[in-house]
Amino acid sequence: MLTALDLLTANDTPGQHAPSYYAATANRATAHPPLEGARSSSVCIVGGGYTGLSAALHLAERGIDVMLLEANRIGWGASGRNGGQVGTGQRVEQTVLEERHGKSHARLLWDLAEESKSLVKSLIAKHQIACDYTPGILHADHRKSFVPESRDYVEHLRLVYGYEDIRFIDGDEIGNQVGSPRYYGGSLDTGAGHLHPLNFALGIGAAAEAAGAKLYEETRVTGIDGKGTGRVTVKTERGEVRADHLILACNGYLGRLDRETAAHVMPINNFIVATEPFSEDEAKKIIPNNAAVADSKFVINYFRLSADRRLLFGGGENYGYRFPEDIKSFVRGPMLEIFPQLDDVAIDYGWGGTLAITPKRMPFFSRLAPNTLTATGYSGHGVAMATLGGQLLAEAVAGTAGRFDVFEKLDIPAFPGGDRLRFPLLVLAMSWFSLRDKLGI
Repeated sequence: MLTALDLLTANDTPGQHAPSYYAATANRATAHPPLEGARSSSVCIVGGGYTGLSAALHLAERGIDVMLLEANRIGWGASGRNGGQVGTGQRVEQTVLEERHGKSHARLLWDLAEESKSLVKSLIAKHQIACDYTPGILHADHRKSFVPESRDYVEHLRLVYGYEDIRFIDGDEIGNQVGSPRYYGGSLDTGAGHLHPLNFALGIGAAAEAAGAKLYEETRVTGIDGKGTGRVTVKTERGEVRADHLILACNGYLGRLDRETAAHVMPINNFIVATEPFSEDEAKKIIPNNAAVADSKFVINYFRLSADRRLLFGGGENYGYRFPEDIKSFVRGPMLEIFPQLDDVAIDYGWGGTLAITPKRMPFFSRLAPNTLTATGYSGHGVAMATLGGQLLAEAVAGTAGRFDVFEKLDIPAFPGGDRLRFPLLVLAMSWFSLRDKLGI
């Protein structure tokens, strides 16, 4: 019987990166062997994205024996396909977090989010990761009524959190920041930035291997035994690993490997295109200051210029187990809504990927058992936060769990409806919000 994971991964060629702009411009190819036979390790990590790679690196740097199992290639999932935005804060605004969890807990979450950006930058510098990091993210309001809220939120971050790297953008200036008639204002965050996400993942992987972590590719995990007992056994198609600790870092590609985690996260699909390259003058007419852009729609549009001046535009989601047959056409519609002047521009690449969201749009960190930890559900805010998540997992395994606990105490609820109804209910809710975007409600 086909599982949900089988259906999700059917959109891609096993063992090969999606045919994306990122894969075409990757600065290294990985060739880690598959796991064969029975092995032992102090820690076994399942998943070769930012979370798993960061955990492997930080554990190895502590001298802890660690094995990482990736079903396909390092960075194969969302870590190698996303919009590349290294955002400030959490996925949810600080004012909402203050209401939900209190100001002191919201401050802890803010401080960890700031650290996540610093961690990305420090890893790039320390390990000389060539991933085109560029400062700046513009948050653009697609409704005029949102502009006062943006002004108030910028002021809140500056006064309450002392964050000076953000400023309000009014309607007179927004046209100087992005060459689209669709936006009315927003904010410019120069403490955030954007990068080549696959090259960043590959760089962390290379650093983890250099530190002593053992990485295995094309090693799909088929089952787990022993959670909560002395040692856990991770079974694969051609072998197994017995470990003192297990870290699950699968995000949108978890499937039903762990039902407790699966109940708290939902996979959704997102899509990106890359245009043909622009000249310097043409590129400056699209995004003059080379910031990444994320707009205020619920089904968000996000876009930026690549190092070779292509427009990388993410837009549109779907919630089934199949990608659209023609991803380029699927995303061209949202792109032309924002940039109608690009009607005759060629699209050279189009690809999709699967991410995991949670009901509260905050990540799910949990001790599933005394010997089993997970961090997942970054809800589209994972470049920096998943990298930090891996570091926090490593700390928790090593016996220092205070910062991991900040996220675990969020008590992320499971999706309602159980195995049968949670997916249809999500589709209904997301379709409603998408309709609101279209109707301007």
